[in-house]
Amino acid sequence: MFGSHSQKGTKTDADGLIGNKYNQNLWIYTADCMPIFFADKRTRNVATLHCGRKGLEKKIIKNLVKIFDTLGSSRDDLLVAVGPAISKEHYLVDKMTLKEFYRKAENKNITFKLTKTKKDLCFSNSNHFREQNLNQLDLKRSAFRQLLNENIPHTNIDISNLCTYKFNNEFNSWRRSKTISRQWNLICSQR
Repeated sequence: MFGSHSQKGTKTDADGLIGNKYNQNLWIYTADCMPIFFADKRTRNVATLHCGRKGLEKKIIKNLVKIFDTLGSSRDDLLVAVGPAISKEHYLVDKMTLKEFYRKAENKNITFKLTKTKKDLCFSNSNHFREQNLNQLDLKRSAFRQLLNENIPHTNIDISNLCTYKFNNEFNSWRRSKTISRQWNLICSQR
């Protein structure tokens, strides 16, 4: 959604905002998902994404880069920053979710044996605990791969190593505490 299409004083439900005017502030909030910021150093257009597993599966990065193309951006001029988000050590998913993610987000079918990294207790349908083997999912690495696939130079990409799950005094995390609190993330376009 273009920032100029939103109304002053209203909240917009979207996973991405694009600044198509100067001096626009684009705000998104995240907990464990990645805030991804884009800035074109030549045209001065900016954008921000709220991007997690489902956004990566739906190729939200590719779709945003296509919009930058229509605005006259060159891939060499795009600067990208990925803010604090959950780390792979704390983002654990079952085997089927991981296989489906790689199939959709990275166009790969996993044929190798997945290494089980952690056993966790989960609820079964009968409301009893059961042990389940979980696997790490690295959202930041997948976002980096998608950015490279869009021909954005690796030197134009910066990825925070801060984990929203691990740093409980600095960040809110849905997976850690089921909180509805979020971090607000901001980018501003300027001339």
